[in-house]
Amino acid sequence: MPYRTPTSAVRHTSKFGENFILSFHPSIASTARVARMVILKFLLFIHIIITSATTHNDGRQFVSREQGGNLKRSHVFMPKQTKKANSTDQFRRKLRLPHFAKPRHYEIHLYPNLISSTFSGVVEITVEILDHTHFLVFNVVDLTVNHASIHFKDQAPNKVVFFKDDQIMVIGFGKELQLGEGVLCMQFNGTLNDDMRGFYRSKYQYKGKIMDMAVTQFEAVNARRCFPCWDEPDFKAKFKIILVIPSELEALSNVPVSSEMVSGPIKTIQFEESPLMSTYLVAMVVGIFDFVEGVTSQGTKVRVYTEVGKSGQGKFALDVGVKLLDFYNDYFGTSYALPKLDMIGITDFSPIGMENYGLVTFHVPDLLLDESSSTPNKQQEIVVNVAHELAHQWFGDLVTMEWWNHLWLNEGFATWMSYYAIDYLFPQWNIWIGFVEGTISTLRSDSLAGSHPIEVEIHHISEIDGIFDDIIYNKGGTILRMLQSYLGTERFQKALAAYIKKYAYSNANTEDLWDVLEAETGEPLKDYMSAWTKQPGYPVINVKREGKGIHLEQDPFSLDGSSRSGLWDVPITLSCASSTKKFILKQKYYNLDSCGKQEKDGNFLIKLNINETGFYRVKYDKEIAAKLQNALETNMFSSVEKIGIVENALKISVARKDTLSSLLYMLYAYREEANYIVLKHLIDIISVVAKVSIDATPNLAGEIKQLLIKVLQSPTVKLGWDPINGEDDHDASLREMLLVSLVELGHNKSINEGVRRFYALIHDHNTSILSPHTRRAAYLSVMQIVSSTNRSGYDALREVYKNSTDMEEKLRVLGVLLSCRDKDVLLESLNLILTNEIPNQDAVHVLEFTSIDARETTWNWLKENWDRVLEVVPQSDLLWCIVNNIVPLFTSNDKAEEISKFFTNYKDPKFQTVLKRNLNDVLISMRWIDGIRSEPELAQTVHELLHKA
Repeated sequence: MPYRTPTSAVRHTSKFGENFILSFHPSIASTARVARMVILKFLLFIHIIITSATTHNDGRQFVSREQGGNLKRSHVFMPKQTKKANSTDQFRRKLRLPHFAKPRHYEIHLYPNLISSTFSGVVEITVEILDHTHFLVFNVVDLTVNHASIHFKDQAPNKVVFFKDDQIMVIGFGKELQLGEGVLCMQFNGTLNDDMRGFYRSKYQYKGKIMDMAVTQFEAVNARRCFPCWDEPDFKAKFKIILVIPSELEALSNVPVSSEMVSGPIKTIQFEESPLMSTYLVAMVVGIFDFVEGVTSQGTKVRVYTEVGKSGQGKFALDVGVKLLDFYNDYFGTSYALPKLDMIGITDFSPIGMENYGLVTFHVPDLLLDESSSTPNKQQEIVVNVAHELAHQWFGDLVTMEWWNHLWLNEGFATWMSYYAIDYLFPQWNIWIGFVEGTISTLRSDSLAGSHPIEVEIHHISEIDGIFDDIIYNKGGTILRMLQSYLGTERFQKALAAYIKKYAYSNANTEDLWDVLEAETGEPLKDYMSAWTKQPGYPVINVKREGKGIHLEQDPFSLDGSSRSGLWDVPITLSCASSTKKFILKQKYYNLDSCGKQEKDGNFLIKLNINETGFYRVKYDKEIAAKLQNALETNMFSSVEKIGIVENALKISVARKDTLSSLLYMLYAYREEANYIVLKHLIDIISVVAKVSIDATPNLAGEIKQLLIKVLQSPTVKLGWDPINGEDDHDASLREMLLVSLVELGHNKSINEGVRRFYALIHDHNTSILSPHTRRAAYLSVMQIVSSTNRSGYDALREVYKNSTDMEEKLRVLGVLLSCRDKDVLLESLNLILTNEIPNQDAVHVLEFTSIDARETTWNWLKENWDRVLEVVPQSDLLWCIVNNIVPLFTSNDKAEEISKFFTNYKDPKFQTVLKRNLNDVLISMRWIDGIRSEPELAQTVHELLHKA
């Protein structure tokens, strides 16, 4: 927003004004500078009181924002002399602020007005001049700065320039600034925005009313939207915050309250001085709250703040938070640095959580738990969220990355550390499976053209928000886990404790981390790890038997066939027969002459990447793969390793580094699998294989589906259709997934049973023959036999939709309507979107579960009826549904080009990013199909496995 020059201050005095001044500065006569700033703050306070909306309907009184004239971009405020050419342009278009001056201490006075959604403030920044300069350069955006109020060391600047694109203000002085410390003072105004960044407003309920609260979210570069500052991570300083708010409200910040003074409708809250920290970690919240409280073993007070009346929903997070702080204190060997830790749920909040030092903010659903309706999955989600943000109190807050290209030192560490802590506190959860699922997703994205290194290059501050992605979080976390696995738990812990101790209250970069770890472990880790952080991608390790030993070879892995280069020092963990080995694969090739005690038949089982701790893929030769399959059938591996093995087999096949036949052999080895998490992953892979077979080998697709059915039959038979007494939520969810998968694969027995149960439900609505978890499978079964000449089941489903008052049931019906092969029925279902039978807000659910048989009909109908559909379905919902649910069903280059052209005019960057990613998936599928078609032994493999006992 443009800068404005405020109106003249109103001169007014009172006894309250004297107390107000003294509350900030007990010894105001110590220097002329202090006296001047006290008077400025006092006059500002009186002015905003006079100009404010005096009383609202609930009796609250607020300050208001000053108004004034516009200051256009790059306009120069020069009361004493004319502008010298290019005197300030030297600071333009720079990624970083100059380091000839550094802030050491901020004193910030803020007056938020929740009626007008504005705020006013005064800041005093103790700045140390480190080199010769006539200028101070700092960050400002979306603030109105009172130029007449700017002073440094009792000097008024002769130049004030704002460069909007660079988000900086440059102030120049007539004479060179003396080395040493001085205080920079200024007054400013801003808006409590609705953008969920900077100092903004959110909603909450209080006594049945919707109220506004003031909240901060400063990461990555948004502190400058609240107060002028050096808004970069390595400009750490101490902060003293004073908030002037209506007396009935409360305020939170990073540190405890040091004093509170109430004078009528106004309350002045001073907080203690903070430790050294970066601006993006400063936090404030103003509103009315409840809280629950606990204390750690070291005496740290922990609170979870909620809306009034909902404090019970914070008890779970509180209990977890106390345990986690105790764990982290022990692990790092450095105690939590603040006397308190607050966590609060915010209704309008963009990230899941934000690790503000001592005041961690969360989106409400990601912190609070209604235990009366909670599930184990929801509990785990909250624990992961809390563990991640509390790990940041050390990795990020106490030790902060030097610049945003080292963001992984914050987010990668917090990702790995949170799972490590949870596994210690809740070993029964087997939480590492969740971590590995994140690794699997990131292995995929990092194998595509356009990926980026962990140490991502930043060219402009506008790019910073975009680097918070799975490469930073999951790849960063996985390479740490890989390193821990190689070094050993105790060595790694000791080294990290030394790193934390050395850089506490300071900043570090990636090289600093490797230096400390090298010194503590004696390993040349900088050599080992540089390639992992400085180049994109990762290797695939090819493993072959050679006599009594094995031969390893690494190649860059590419899922999409793009040309890639690179060589990594790969920390290999390997199990061989009854022994394990660890070593660094430094070259492209490596021969391991012996691998442990051989089995009686002269062969032995080889498995790389123990517990899936490494960030690489593995391709085994046929002999080793056959041994792995035998081991899978005898249940020799952990759940996490089972997932890793089959995921490797899938992606190696998709990348055309191995055959679909090899993948089918591996899938067949899972036919007796019973673990919920493994089967969930297996079902996803089976769905992918079934879909690709339709286009790759249409003559063989039916037999491939029958083979996939054979893989899933055993666990399905064990669970059956009916709930079992004493079963948990996982069993019910698994039953639904298995039955739906078998129906979609065309399993006649499951389809017939689903149809039978559906008609039993139609004839007796009170029957328990279909539980909520089996209804989707039954409804899908009906749609498999529906046609334009046999539509009784279709009509019955439509009646279920019309008569049901249960929204979940209604959406369940809508989600199966595009699951038949009859084109006339499909068109009838699509046309329902344009009728009054389906409310507009539900119409998009018809499209969400489009089957592969319906893809062409659905896409052509959408093109022909596009404008009419947009009148019914919100554009954003329609676009996201198509790009995520329909586009991936296609497998041809022509279709990818057609879709891309159709959406050319939809310019939203996020939409185009997702569209590009999913169109790339179409091309990957097309490439995989070409490889499958060239497999000479595929039919023989399918027939062999189908008839295998």
